[in-house]
Amino acid sequence: MREMLTGGPLDVLTGDYLAELTMLILARDRWKDPSLGYAKTFLRQLEECLGLALERGVRIVVNAGGLNPARLADAVRELARSQGLDPAVGHVEGDDLLPRSRELGLPDGLLAANAYLGAFGIAECLRGGADVVVTGRVTDAALVVGPAVAHFGWGAGDLDALAGAVVAGHVLECGAQATGGNYAFFREHDVTRPGFPLAELHPDGSSVVTKHPGTGGAVTVGTVTAQLLYETAGPRYLGPDVTARLDTVRLTDDGPDRVRIDGVRGEAPPATLKTGLNRLGGHRNEVVFVLTGLDIEAKAALARRQFEEGLAPDRRPAELRWTLARTDHADAATEEAASALLRLTARDADPARVGRELGRVAVEMGLAGYPGFHLTAPPGPGAPYGVFEAAHLAAEEVEHTAVLPDGRRVAVPPAPVTEATGRETTERRAAGEGGAGAGGAGEGGVGAGAAGESAVDEGGAGGPGEAEAGGADFGPTRRVPLGLVAGARSGDKGGDANLGVWARDEPGWHWLSRTLSTELLRELLPETAELPITRHLLPNLRALNFTIAGLLGEGVAAQHRFDPQAKALGEWLRSRRLDIPEALL
Repeated sequence: MREMLTGGPLDVLTGDYLAELTMLILARDRWKDPSLGYAKTFLRQLEECLGLALERGVRIVVNAGGLNPARLADAVRELARSQGLDPAVGHVEGDDLLPRSRELGLPDGLLAANAYLGAFGIAECLRGGADVVVTGRVTDAALVVGPAVAHFGWGAGDLDALAGAVVAGHVLECGAQATGGNYAFFREHDVTRPGFPLAELHPDGSSVVTKHPGTGGAVTVGTVTAQLLYETAGPRYLGPDVTARLDTVRLTDDGPDRVRIDGVRGEAPPATLKTGLNRLGGHRNEVVFVLTGLDIEAKAALARRQFEEGLAPDRRPAELRWTLARTDHADAATEEAASALLRLTARDADPARVGRELGRVAVEMGLAGYPGFHLTAPPGPGAPYGVFEAAHLAAEEVEHTAVLPDGRRVAVPPAPVTEATGRETTERRAAGEGGAGAGGAGEGGVGAGAAGESAVDEGGAGGPGEAEAGGADFGPTRRVPLGLVAGARSGDKGGDANLGVWARDEPGWHWLSRTLSTELLRELLPETAELPITRHLLPNLRALNFTIAGLLGEGVAAQHRFDPQAKALGEWLRSRRLDIPEALL
């Protein structure tokens, strides 16, 4: 926060604190203490930086309010008084639907239920003179769109401008992921300590993404492309205020560490709001066996057989999941390099079945198991895990409210024209624009017509269709890793994985779009072989975006797989070898 405030001119400083997993953590905090439920880290940052922000005239907009924005707003005022400061503080509420869960027909047993609100509540607070605005669950991009609405005077009908700001907000929301962090071609830049991104917003919704002078990392068309593909899926990126058409985004180099974003078109938003539901899924535990040297597969089979036969039938966990990671090397120079890891994950509603029972069996195997038996750590007690699910509610059922610094409460109406009523969008759909399954992924609504198990190309004109994949002759090839010619970034949306892949030039795109089909993806990533996969084309970004349904089970908190948020799924894909035209190499 200090780096951003002192690094150069700034009008608004935003902060995104709320991942799906964070909402579960905050729900547990609130369950223990009803006065909590917000991101306490924000207060620690503000303690050092509030005076600096006020001195420089920088307004602060954050979603750190989590499940308790009103209490965080009070805490900000208390902190300010302790420092002799008097900022105007506003907050946005109405996203918390847990008190109304029965009225709204939501499932029983929820720890949290939060609608993804849009930008206009933030704008109301800023128009009301707020120096600091804290919100609960708004869309990540709303933190950028709200200040733009307040500054430029946009209304709900300024769809293209709103869509442009949504795209800028999506680029900024994950911080250094836009300036070289988590970037496939990281060796091209010094990313030891990347700076944070900022956006220069213009009245038409266009923007320039850059960073403060002298900070590390880089802002390039590549780093911005990577972030645009992150957890967005198809061309229609749905939100509560606008549906941004990602297939209209133009990225151009605007000088060193400057990338211009323009051309973004907006459509009416959906009539529903996405609502994140968090509940307790049960209890889980993990035991990791170390297998060293020879006969790794046989040792794994023995360990599994002994363990499962050692469980008392009436105390067996509901779910046992075994995975063998072949991290071992032949003729290794160190014991660690000679070892593989056999991981057992157990889940059950009863904590005892994944605690004491697992520990008992593992200990009894100690002197009676495979040669070299040991564990990475003694089994501990089981821990609770959460499950994230998404529901969709009619926008008018959610009481979006801006609480201004003077205490006035302003009701924020839903978008007046939505996908369900907007004539322009309806006519476009009737004309077949976007292809089958024209739903998109976003934070604000549900797509109309979800795609099935086969690939769906949604790139519009200018992109090759799935049927064309593999149909061209690109000359002699060499079998090398895909990552030599393509970048990738991946992440999670609930239990689904999102995998974006892009080419760096037009010849590379011509090959990638015709080669990387859903069938080939399943071959390269065998874990996905039986799962529904949707393929989207974004020719303007030279990119493909895949949604892999169910890869992450019940979501990150359930820890369904080794990489529970699919953060490295793209890097795994880039390491896979296939026949690539020599002309591209």
